[in-house]
Amino acid sequence: MATGGVTREAGPGAPGRVPRTARSLAHARFVLALALAVITLVLVVMLAVTIGPANVALGQVSGSILGHLGLGPSGAEAGAVPLLIDSIVWELRLPRVLTAAIVGAGLAISGAVMQSVTRNPLADPYLLGLSSGASLGAVCVVILGVGFALPAAAFLGALLALFATLSIARVGGTITPARAVLAGLAIAQLAGAGTSFIIFWSAKGDSYREILNWLLGSVAGATWESVIISGTALALVGTGVVLAATRLDAFAFGDTAAASLGINVNATRWALLGSVALLTGAMVAVSGAIGFVGLILPHLVRGLSGPGHRRLLPLVAVCGALFLVVADTLARTIFDPRELPVGIITAFIGVPVFIVLIKRKKSSAWS
Repeated sequence: MATGGVTREAGPGAPGRVPRTARSLAHARFVLALALAVITLVLVVMLAVTIGPANVALGQVSGSILGHLGLGPSGAEAGAVPLLIDSIVWELRLPRVLTAAIVGAGLAISGAVMQSVTRNPLADPYLLGLSSGASLGAVCVVILGVGFALPAAAFLGALLALFATLSIARVGGTITPARAVLAGLAIAQLAGAGTSFIIFWSAKGDSYREILNWLLGSVAGATWESVIISGTALALVGTGVVLAATRLDAFAFGDTAAASLGINVNATRWALLGSVALLTGAMVAVSGAIGFVGLILPHLVRGLSGPGHRRLLPLVAVCGALFLVVADTLARTIFDPRELPVGIITAFIGVPVFIVLIKRKKSSAWS
């Protein structure tokens, strides 16, 4: 957007007016980047399923998938994949890899939305205390011995944390990005203290290991239920957020500019933050808190997509999925037979990348 033909720049993701030829080139570059990213993601997902203690060929992976989809031989039929290999692919590895891809996509989209709505380039999906709230809910059910309810408890904890954050931010007037961030930090500290107290007072043995593994972020226990939970959230909320891309572009210039375009700023902010909470809560419910995906991916992808959210959100989703699939594959193989929580790998990769981004970024939003 521009006024009087002069390009304006505001928070992260602020789009500007560019010549038609430049827009055409930018669109072509985006389409090419998205196509290559999707193809790469499919190939990496297939290859990731082949990697593990048991040797599985790429043809067996595709055969197992096609068989379960009714597009090829299955079970005792001639040419079918052996039952043991089929079980490894369909019951163990494929749900884990798909969950990693969906969680990566969801966190990347959530990070991009949070950076725009709060006009804070350092924002991530957990900025408003969502991760700490989810962790508190998850720890409570694990301690109570009802671990099967962990996804629901984590999701509920994330929503309660968002409600508390926005309620505090609303005290004294309209919710502003600065108030929301400060309130989120307070709620995160409170929920973190509660989590630490419960662990210190009650956790021991297997429950302690389960809690620690979840807090560090892991998709090791992913099942087809995890795929359904996270995939449904991504499909519903992600689609809604992409449809709101124009509103997100308006937020990049600030509340006054957005209001001048006919946008109900408060209602839109609540809707977008609520959408991020739903999406992040669903992702955290199946994987725990995995850091840096929603922080660094939006910045890296903007160089290819440009600042407009109509292009940014689909591309950042695919790149987030690709990033987390690779990270999880490293987490489960680099120290084989021992396995690391994927959150450790994303932190080891994310911190150096983040430092490089800070050095290279010349936008005033970083200063």
